[in-house]
Amino acid sequence: MKWKRQEFWKGAVWKVLQITRMHFRWDWLCLGVLIISSVTAEVENEETLDADVEVEDFDKQSQEADVDIDKSSLEVVYQTPKPTGEVYFTETFDGVLAGWVLSKTKKEDTDDNIAKYDGRWEVEELKENTVPGDRGLVLKSVAKHHAISAMLTKAFIFDNKPLIVQYEVNFQEGIDCGGAYIKLLSSSDDLNLEYFFDKTPYTIMFGPDKCGEDYKLHFIFRHKNPKTGEYDEKHAKRPDIDLKKFYLDKKTHLYTLVLKPDDTFEMLIDQSVVSKGSLLEDMVPPVNPPKEIEDPNDKKPDGWDERPKIPDPDAVKPDDWDEDEPSKIEDPDAVKPEGWLDDEPQYVSDPNAKKPKDWDEEMDGEWEAPQIPNPKCETAPGCGHWVRPMKNNPNYKGKWKAPMIDNPNYQGIWSPRKILNPDYFEDLHPFKMTTVNAIGLELWSMTSDIYFDNFIICSEKEVADRWAADGWGLKKLVASANEPGMFSQLVTAAEDHPWLWVLYILTLALPVGLGVLFCWPAKKTDEDIDFKKPDISKPITKGELKPEREELEDDEIELEEEKENEERREMEETKRELMKDTKKMGREAPPSEDEGESGEDIDDDDKEEENEVADGSQEEGDKSNKSGSEDEMKEADEGTGSGDGRLKSVRKRRVRKD
Repeated sequence: MKWKRQEFWKGAVWKVLQITRMHFRWDWLCLGVLIISSVTAEVENEETLDADVEVEDFDKQSQEADVDIDKSSLEVVYQTPKPTGEVYFTETFDGVLAGWVLSKTKKEDTDDNIAKYDGRWEVEELKENTVPGDRGLVLKSVAKHHAISAMLTKAFIFDNKPLIVQYEVNFQEGIDCGGAYIKLLSSSDDLNLEYFFDKTPYTIMFGPDKCGEDYKLHFIFRHKNPKTGEYDEKHAKRPDIDLKKFYLDKKTHLYTLVLKPDDTFEMLIDQSVVSKGSLLEDMVPPVNPPKEIEDPNDKKPDGWDERPKIPDPDAVKPDDWDEDEPSKIEDPDAVKPEGWLDDEPQYVSDPNAKKPKDWDEEMDGEWEAPQIPNPKCETAPGCGHWVRPMKNNPNYKGKWKAPMIDNPNYQGIWSPRKILNPDYFEDLHPFKMTTVNAIGLELWSMTSDIYFDNFIICSEKEVADRWAADGWGLKKLVASANEPGMFSQLVTAAEDHPWLWVLYILTLALPVGLGVLFCWPAKKTDEDIDFKKPDISKPITKGELKPEREELEDDEIELEEEKENEERREMEETKRELMKDTKKMGREAPPSEDEGESGEDIDDDDKEEENEVADGSQEEGDKSNKSGSEDEMKEADEGTGSGDGRLKSVRKRRVRKD
């Protein structure tokens, strides 16, 4: 009875575990599919939404762009951007190049053959990602000086309004060495744009510059010393990001400088901040000089000792210290390898070499065949004269030096005393710079086809952003539409880096493998079959269950023990009731023949079941309470005497009742 219940519970637990495992697998699979589907849908929705919003913004802001998506390409209708607020200067280069003046002067301190500003400028469309009707100013010459400038519509006075300078640059051929920065020229009565050159006074210089592997984004302003009236250049600290991609991707990028009346600045590329700071704290050299400086007339005393350590004057070289011992000596234990070819040279003349037909011995000398490694030396340990290898000399000590000790006369590192800076001043508002009334490009480049477009100088960020949306935003949309698909980009990258194919294969194989792992039905093993369908004709004892119990998980073990305790209690109660009935019947009457015959008429099946129950109960009784059960059995035997038949009958009826 006990082992049947054990097998029933083991089978139930096994079924629960199998169902749980299958549910776990399907839950994970469904969760993975749900996540992938959600992410894919979200990305597609974001891309569609971004494209729609961007196109709608263009239509609303400029009312000039009409985007028509076709199956083959993206066709746009371009209209020249127009400012929507107060501006100090705008230029789109879409019409006649009016107001721009080419420089006719020469660059100072330069050779005469390259000193002239004779670089050529053209107004033309982009070579790639062309927007029909949108043209820009293009630097065309290589290794020449270029200079062109124009007056502002209205001079900008640094008072209580911010300054925003914005324009587009495209390095259509990349860039080797050259700049694409602009200069805002200082207002003066003698400003003549025909004589614009590198020494023309400017207030601000801003824009990209590159030579070699040095990628820069300049922001320089000239600050006027309130004491001397002289101008000094103040350079903004370098941005922390890598600027390389903006110079090499051959795309149009938007450069923006924002100066605010609170003496802060921001530099943006493609409307993302790449550097920001304070005019008072983040410029090199600082705007305001230090209050104290080192006294230039102060000199270090002759006896000033700056040595923290000195050789020990009391140290003496040991008598056994030999400075003449070499650091390397020949190894006396070395032995020449067997098979060393002493008479064979390491190199021999190439027997297959032939003298060139145009060899002239009178001019070139006697021809000699080139030397090649001796083929006989390839199979031998070595060729030529054998020399013993060198090893470290155990007696080598080198040149003796006295050990170092603390210098008792050490006075520290000398520095001149501080004095008040006679040139000290404090400018708390460096934003108030020299008024600007012209813009110019004064450049040198080793690369041609540098494209400039859509200049604007204003004070309102909204005006600059709308101007960018009507110009640069449209170029960005066209460039994005013309970019190759993701598959083409992956293939191109793998052609340059073949190891990426391995990564692609693993990336594709991983989801397939996971799908097979979670979705494919698990094959039933022999252990599962045996565990699910145990041999019901063979009882399993507690000793046989011990190794199986160790393999079960914690929950199964607790369930097993609880069921065993419950069965043990039931068997003990059954046994005690049987004993009480037996004693009672033995006291009431002796066994009769009919009852004995009825006990003998029990069929074989009932006997087997009766014996199994008795054996099981006796075995459980022995393990749980051996001493008590033995006493009860003795009392039962003494009380019943010859009433075995009646006892069997009672047991049979009790078992059937149970």
